[in-house]
Amino acid sequence: MGKLLNKVVVVTGASKGIGAGIAKHAAAEGAKVVVNYASSREDAERVVSEIKAKGGSAVAVQADMTKAEDVKRLFAETKRTFDRLDVLVNNAGLYAYSLLEQVTVAEFTRLFHTNVLGPILATQEALKYFGAEGGNVINISSVASESAPPASILYSATKGALDTVTRVLSKELATRKIRVNTIAPGGVETEGTADFISAGFFKQMVGQTPLGRLGKPQDIARVAVFLASDESGWLTGERLRASGGLR
Repeated sequence: MGKLLNKVVVVTGASKGIGAGIAKHAAAEGAKVVVNYASSREDAERVVSEIKAKGGSAVAVQADMTKAEDVKRLFAETKRTFDRLDVLVNNAGLYAYSLLEQVTVAEFTRLFHTNVLGPILATQEALKYFGAEGGNVINISSVASESAPPASILYSATKGALDTVTRVLSKELATRKIRVNTIAPGGVETEGTADFISAGFFKQMVGQTPLGRLGKPQDIARVAVFLASDESGWLTGERLRASGGLR
């Protein structure tokens, strides 16, 4: 308890899944948490209620991370509520699998706007709110950025781009005492992966995972809290694979 005591953490796409897990674990470690959501207000409010029920501090804020005005409002509301910003977790993202022949301009735009432009806009705005002591950005990527499985041309490309964003900004923002790192999860069991699991997609993934199971949101949350804490103060530009050994 207390690794993030009094830190203010914004988690995008935190109404469910990995984002919700990170938000709840950050709050359990003493952080004040902004639970961002695009459309799932009820789910976001449920996450906030769970945090408050355990004595934590949190607020839900709606914002579409692909829209600049929404992003500005998210951080303005964070400042208004908690008066500071210490950590940004860029978790909001989409995953979609399709063969090359199925790729469309609309799908390309949808995935790249959410998975790449969204984190860029959020980090750009966060710069205005990080204090003189610096800040911390954590991007949620995927093992797919390196493993590049078949039928993932768009999804893997967006996560590869996000990995590059991390490396570039870790150098560009270092003089401002802002650290930027990536977490690359493997298969994680969430509400959003239920259909894939039932279809057998993740059965093969489990077979390729040395630790022999799907990840849980809390598995990723523990890594996020480590990166958000002072314990990782000498890490920037890193990509931590949190995948049970899946490569």
